[in-house]
Amino acid sequence: GGYVVHCPALKGCWSQGDTIEEASENIKEAIAGYLKTLNESAMYDVKSPDKAIIKEVAVV
Repeated sequence: GGYVVHCPALKGCWSQGDTIEEASENIKEAIAGYLKTLNESAMYDVKSPDKAIIKEVAVV
């Protein structure tokens, strides 16, 4: 069991957790790491998905 989550605007940015809450926390860390890597490599190409369920999360 468990949950798999991803950020559709960031290709390949996935995470998981035993609960939806844990998965939500884990995707925040994944997004932060992804953006840090993109910033360091100066390559950023965001594409919006055609259909998606969107949830905002704070990344600090």
